[in-house]
Amino acid sequence: MSSDIMNQTTENLRAWVVFSGHADLSWLKLLKPGFRHCSVLLHDGHKWCSVDPMLQHTDIAVHHNVSSDFDMPAWLRGRGHKVIEAPVQRIKCKPAPFMMFTCVEAVKRILGYHAMRVVTPWQLYKHLRKINTSSFNRKGDYAWEV
Repeated sequence: MSSDIMNQTTENLRAWVVFSGHADLSWLKLLKPGFRHCSVLLHDGHKWCSVDPMLQHTDIAVHHNVSSDFDMPAWLRGRGHKVIEAPVQRIKCKPAPFMMFTCVEAVKRILGYHAMRVVTPWQLYKHLRKINTSSFNRKGDYAWEV
């Protein structure tokens, strides 16, 4: 099985969105506390990868020194982040809508979401909670709590 995490099918790839209240820029403090930035955490069953889109650059890291069974979402929750599992939807054959590049837009594109009305981290969090209620809360699946 290939561990090229960025080319995994949605069957093998799990994703979590990580929300932070940290804001380096003063105007970001206008956003809801605790939801001023977001990034994405990916796991293909073998390796963890994080993608952190910021205004000045995007930080992409494959965490080679982390065991495949390490619970990174729980570790991040323990450090004060809100973390929510996000289904990967890479089946749409049309391009994503033209939007300003923000951390939210970058995360939506990684996950395959085309939700034009979702523009802030708080809106993305609410969108994911709605998706999780319908997608993950079936008999035999997990209902992820945040």
